[in-house]
Amino acid sequence: MYFLVICAVFLATFLSPAWSQESSMGAMDMNGMKMNQQETLQLPSPHAGSGTAWEPASVPEHEWMLMRGGWELMAHGQIFIDYNQQGGPRGGGAKAESVNVGMLMEQHPLGRGTILLREMLSAESLTSPHPGFPELFQTGETYHGAPLVDHQHPHNVFGELSALYLLPLSTKISWELYGGPSAEPALGPVTYIHRTSASELPLAPLGHHLQDSTHTSFGVITTGFIIERVKLEASAFNGREPNEQRWSIQLAALDSWSGRASVAPGRNWTAQYSVGRLEHPEALEPGSQWRQTASVEYNRALPDGNWATSVVWGRVHKIETGTNLNGYLLESTLNFLRRDYAFTRIELVDKDELFPQAAVHPAYRIGAYTFGGVRDLIQDRAWQLGLGADVTLYSKPAALDAAYGNYPVSFQIFLRMRPGKQTSEHHR
Repeated sequence: MYFLVICAVFLATFLSPAWSQESSMGAMDMNGMKMNQQETLQLPSPHAGSGTAWEPASVPEHEWMLMRGGWELMAHGQIFIDYNQQGGPRGGGAKAESVNVGMLMEQHPLGRGTILLREMLSAESLTSPHPGFPELFQTGETYHGAPLVDHQHPHNVFGELSALYLLPLSTKISWELYGGPSAEPALGPVTYIHRTSASELPLAPLGHHLQDSTHTSFGVITTGFIIERVKLEASAFNGREPNEQRWSIQLAALDSWSGRASVAPGRNWTAQYSVGRLEHPEALEPGSQWRQTASVEYNRALPDGNWATSVVWGRVHKIETGTNLNGYLLESTLNFLRRDYAFTRIELVDKDELFPQAAVHPAYRIGAYTFGGVRDLIQDRAWQLGLGADVTLYSKPAALDAAYGNYPVSFQIFLRMRPGKQTSEHHR
């Protein structure tokens, strides 16, 4: 049902010419103040990224926009329709599936500042095969009360219900207040769902639960300050991962915390370091976790395209067992000749949940190397439809050969639909 609703909203939106109209209110910066265009373009936009995380100001934004009664209304998202073939004995056979997300945003001046409301929805609970999207070596969350292994869980229907208020205190300092019943604490980089470097890859990174899995947390309050091109922020949040009831909002005590420092030295660069303590995040594991992440994102607009690259590190320290797990990611997407895309994702990830029934849970270092491409079959200001494919190769310890085969290979063929690209100046 929600998949059909999202599709209907998308279709109704891009068929309406009003969504293509540009704002007549003038350029506005992220604090709601009118500035000169050159200054504004150096700052990351709150419409890009996820939660309060920063993406480079130069990233292309695929969305529809409309001005009504002083409100700036935006809609974006994408739908992948996949043929997914994971290799080796634990690949599970070929599956038809849909990875999808839709986001609505509403922005309006409030006092001397600006308020931005966000609603992120996903129909993956209906469009993923059981027990989830097949993905070799992926772990995290549960299915029918058992650990989910070699599958990526579907995302919740209400991935984000939040509000962000930005108040300028001076010409160089602004105050930030963010939160909601389903929101993202200040912990980690821009989540892969919203990263421009991951825009053509349907599946989640294997290191997702070491780096950015808190992008859906049921209860978040964040505050901080933006000082020129530096942002310092802290969050109190519910650190428990969502349960299997994908339609519900599972509020609990805000007993976890995090802090993040971000910098945007120019319009093409952002970087962040964050640390947090998550209280009892895993449903089937006792104890709490410390998490650290660091990332650098680079984006460069090209005459007929764009190039986006991210480097991400995440570490989880499990307090109960003293285990350290690390995840390293390099991700890049090149859009060239307007309609063509080449992308890659290279990961090295420690996994200790591949054999949940075993008495001992050693950590295995897994390498995943994905390469692919997309060609836009339809590309205009309203929307884009692309046909793509990717292949993933792996490295692993020889001890895993019996379970996974010597040389498993996975591939996908997919259609990708999203709104047309808008210039970043439209929000400023």
